[in-house]
Amino acid sequence: MKWRGRRGSSNIEDRRRMGGGGGVAVGGGGLGLLAVVLIGYFLGVDLTPILGGAGATGIGAGGSADITQADEEAAQFVSVTLADTEEVWAGIFSDQLGQSYEPVTLVLFKGATQSGCGGASAQTGPFYCPVDQRVYLDTDFFVTLERQLGAGGDFAAAYVVAHEVGHYVQDLLGILGEAQRGRQQGAESAAVRVELQADCFSGVWAYHAQAQLGTLERGDIEEALNAAAQIGDDTLQQESGGAVRPETFTHGTSEQRQRWFYTGFESGDIGSCDTFSVQNL
Repeated sequence: MKWRGRRGSSNIEDRRRMGGGGGVAVGGGGLGLLAVVLIGYFLGVDLTPILGGAGATGIGAGGSADITQADEEAAQFVSVTLADTEEVWAGIFSDQLGQSYEPVTLVLFKGATQSGCGGASAQTGPFYCPVDQRVYLDTDFFVTLERQLGAGGDFAAAYVVAHEVGHYVQDLLGILGEAQRGRQQGAESAAVRVELQADCFSGVWAYHAQAQLGTLERGDIEEALNAAAQIGDDTLQQESGGAVRPETFTHGTSEQRQRWFYTGFESGDIGSCDTFSVQNL
């Protein structure tokens, strides 16, 4: 992905030097304690299977986090990627929906912070909080993505950012509220359908990033597809040494995540991302 020396976003809230973020208690299974009250499931990357059910960890307040050169580079990359999503989604909203797009704010943190949905730490992974309409990301996740999950490459990281922005787009379009109502009515696959649509939206973004900005390089789509595979529910459960339990899936299988990302990338049309009307995901 061609990102160096390009425009970054002004919609970054940088909390990396705020240290522990106010004594938030986080733990007991990673994402399990992140209370996304509007949706009832987690609009992010579910690291629970590989991180396991470690006991609660108190994250203390005070002290400033040390920011390394790698941290700064990752932050610059996220800023450029976010700027690209702003440009692309502004065009999609105008051309495909006849609406204006208001960009999302992305919160960078290191270690831990507080969100409108509860405490966030390295255990939670990147996520979108519909309560305060912000994306939360600890750039150390990119290290986890590459070293622990086997999904290296800058476009693998860009896919993750675009996926979370996809949840924000769902929120703007009223999809998250509809999904929550469906879940309350017993549609147990609502969580998976939300996640797969965000994957498809990230593919739509990739299509337009290439068409409008020309930023994709050889191998980028393969990096995104590999990342989608490595964070599929079935793959994460297998890698953790446990049994694959489809009834516990919240984000979709590796094959589903890859297929829906590529569906969006092939079409460039958000209309191709209607995961709620298909019978077989």
